[in-house]
Amino acid sequence: MRFTYAETMTDPSYYVPLAQAAEAAGYTSMAVADSVAYPRDSDATYPYTPDGSREFLEDKPFIEAFVLSAAMAAATTKLRFTPFVLKLPIRPPVLVAKQAASVAALSGNRFGLGVGISPWPDDFEIMDVPFEKRGARMDECVDIVRGLTAGGYFEYHGEFYDLPPIKINPVPTEPIPILIGGHSGPALRRAAQRGDGWMHAGGDPAELDRLLAKLDKLRAEYGTRKDFEVHVISLDGFTVDGVKRLEDKGVTDVIVGFRNPYTRDQDTESLETKIANLSRFAEHVIARTAS
Repeated sequence: MRFTYAETMTDPSYYVPLAQAAEAAGYTSMAVADSVAYPRDSDATYPYTPDGSREFLEDKPFIEAFVLSAAMAAATTKLRFTPFVLKLPIRPPVLVAKQAASVAALSGNRFGLGVGISPWPDDFEIMDVPFEKRGARMDECVDIVRGLTAGGYFEYHGEFYDLPPIKINPVPTEPIPILIGGHSGPALRRAAQRGDGWMHAGGDPAELDRLLAKLDKLRAEYGTRKDFEVHVISLDGFTVDGVKRLEDKGVTDVIVGFRNPYTRDQDTESLETKIANLSRFAEHVIARTAS
């Protein structure tokens, strides 16, 4: 089992020392949150809170995902960085490919691209991208990012994007894993059909079992690669026995955090407290599952 440390909406100056501490403690990767802007007026809801509220995001600091990944990669040597998840279809896919390839090349292949579809029409509106057909747009974006980051000339002719033969340089020496986030049927199908892995956003443990079962069925249908990554958020990830249960279900990566981010209050934990929390978990769970 691999372990990902998740920290978000905290003091931006904490991220580099937290990445260094997570690397020293034995974590495999660190999740990087994505948010472009917060609208003053909106009636959209958030699918991963009980009441659909997203007010917890207001006035919270978000460093742009590629910038933050590059900064933390420069201060570490082994830790991997994974946006969780980048709102892909609101962005130009050629630019995303360039950004992802650059971070992966500079970090020595320590970058995995977690991507998803924003649930909010506001994100599409402010980026001047139609909200309609967002799933089909997402599919094309994934294909373009994968094609361009593989190296060599790549062209694409789809419904939304039409690219002449182009190439970007540099590209990483290994393929960038594209991990698809989302709990919907189309998201799971997209992960099985186009992704190198799937990212779970948390929730009811029984629902996780249903999602994993559906994902397994879709992977069998599409003949998904055997090294497919399955990243989950689960209370089972906080105990040695629970980690074993997740492994038995095919989970490859557990995402853990040590505070509730879904609150309107600002994060007041000190850097020292955060490091103590991630280190304690590493001692009691990561070290014991590795033995």
